[in-house]
Amino acid sequence: MQRPEPIDEEFKFEQGLIVSSTDQKGIITYANRKFCEIANYSRGELVGKNHNIVRHPDMPKAAFQELWDTIKSGKEWTGVVKNLRKDGKYYWVYSHITPIEKDGEIVGYTAARRPASQTEINEIIPVYKELLEKEKN
Repeated sequence: MQRPEPIDEEFKFEQGLIVSSTDQKGIITYANRKFCEIANYSRGELVGKNHNIVRHPDMPKAAFQELWDTIKSGKEWTGVVKNLRKDGKYYWVYSHITPIEKDGEIVGYTAARRPASQTEINEIIPVYKELLEKEKN
């Protein structure tokens, strides 16, 4: 599936809870109805794909490195993420990701995401811009 071309138009995610689960490699194994609605994909288009299908190019690699380092170590991660919809619009979420363990081993991850507040978005934008500048150098 080809990634959409980002457009500079926000899709306002104002209520509800996006829930998804992945395997250890980030392949989506579950997507709730709200995830499909907000990301503008059908469940069939999401399940079986890497979760980075919704990664917006404005997100710095360092942010995801920290996320993966945290959850692979068995800890929970929370943070603000800018995601990309199928139609190219973006949406902001406050994400909480938890490892799924079975017999003491991490077998996947579950993420619950709510709409990010304007304050959370305003606080993270300069941080992400700085990280992206560092990646370019």
